[in-house]
Parts: sequence; structure tokens; C-alpha cells
Amino acid sequence: MSDAEGKTGERILGVDYGERRVGLAVSDPLLLTAQGLDVVRNEGPRKIAEEISARAKETGARQIVVGLPRNMNGSLGKGAMVVMEFAERLRRASGLEVVLWDERLSTARAEREMLDADLSRARRAKVRDKVAAQLVLQNYLDYLRTERGQTQR
Repeated sequence: MSDAEGKTGERILGVDYGERRVGLAVSDPLLLTAQGLDVVRNEGPRKIAEEISARAKETGARQIVVGLPRNMNGSLGKGAMVVMEFAERLRRASGLEVVLWDERLSTARAEREMLDADLSRARRAKVRDKVAAQLVLQNYLDYLRTERGQTQR
């Protein structure tokens, strides 16, 4: 069982890493729901790792989940390798456990949900990465709940 699994009152930070922007989301203390937190400009791996480490500390996160962009067949491409290197940098910078979580189609799903909500193109562009981070984190939280034998309500 990971540190995040059995303790209430601790949060998990979700990250959707992109070349230009990085979306952030945070769980509630009971690890049931994910809320979009912010979108930050990616000014390089070292700087963004420091920024995310600071956000993890601010929110009381004890674990960080980073979306891993797998190819549709499950293989790891160039983008996944970049994210894996970043996740290791983030682990060293934050001192926290960093989990890589399959994010296939999370950005497309985020876009679809925003279209369904009738958000303007400009508004979608501003929140897309935050919504993608929220979806990745929510999928991970649902997995944790399933692993603990808890069902969705």
C-alpha cells in the first residue's frame, strides 16, 4: 500500500505535463474527488519541478500523480520518455512519491467535456490542461478506491 492509500487528510497532486503549459489538480483530503487547481507556464524542467514541488507543499500533498502519454497501443513514445525524465526530476525536487499514470485520451476527453459545457474556444484554451490534470487524477483516485474495495457512490 502506498503512502497515499490508507491515510485520510492527505492530498494527492495531479499533473498534466506539457511542453508549453502544465495543468495541476488536487484531491480532496478523503481522496475521493479531484479539483482543477491551476495551469502554469512551463519554463523548463527544473523550474517547473520546483514550482510543482512548492504547490505540493502548499496543498499538503503527500504524493504526485503525473499523466504518462502512452501511444494508443500502450507503447511508450518520445513524449512518454520526456515525461518519465521529468517525473524523476520532480521526485528528486519534491522528495515525494511520484506515480506515472496512463493519460491516454485525457486531453481529448477534457476538450469534449468543455465543448459539452459550451465553453468558448478562448476559455477552453485557458483551462484545458487543468481539466486534463483533473481527469488523470480522478482516474487514479477511482483506481485507489477500487483497490481498497470501496465502490463509487
